[in-house]
Amino acid sequence: MSTVVVVRKNGVACIAAESMTSYGDMKLTAEYDSHHEKIQTFNETHLAIVGSAAHSLVIESIMAREDFFPEFNSRPAIFATFSEVHRILKEDYYLNTKEEEADAYESSHIDALAVNKHGIFGVYAMREVYEYSQFWATGSGGYYALGAMHAVFDRYDSAESIARAGVAAGAAFDNASALPMSIRSIELEQP
Repeated sequence: MSTVVVVRKNGVACIAAESMTSYGDMKLTAEYDSHHEKIQTFNETHLAIVGSAAHSLVIESIMAREDFFPEFNSRPAIFATFSEVHRILKEDYYLNTKEEEADAYESSHIDALAVNKHGIFGVYAMREVYEYSQFWATGSGGYYALGAMHAVFDRYDSAESIARAGVAAGAAFDNASALPMSIRSIELEQP
């Protein structure tokens, strides 16, 4: 499932992800996967998706469309972008939207974290968008990553060092995560 983290500290936003893909009981590590990089960059936004391995290629395809203009500069803009992504997923990529009947909305089945000069964000299956003030993690190794980042946040000055601690913990303890990790940092826009 993955371990992906975002961190914001001292004017820098950082995203980090481990590199393993799993298919049930099978695992595909970076050693065997030519495309193990989970962080995708669209303009000045770095995005990492957890869940189905198909999501990354589909999102890459959508973002490359000439008639699609994604915006990632605020919670409302990201919500609008992923609402349009959901429509395109249904119409052009045959998204299976079925979830439990108790859900209020159709699921896109996409959970992602993103960083850009505007902040650190999370996007979830019902198109919920959160902006985080310090750090967050998602994926099956997310709980381990959150604990590690919480433990070091006040001790480390670097957003990258905190992110590395989170991904390393996820890779150490989650059976669907493995090193190496990739990491991207960007300076935050001053208010």
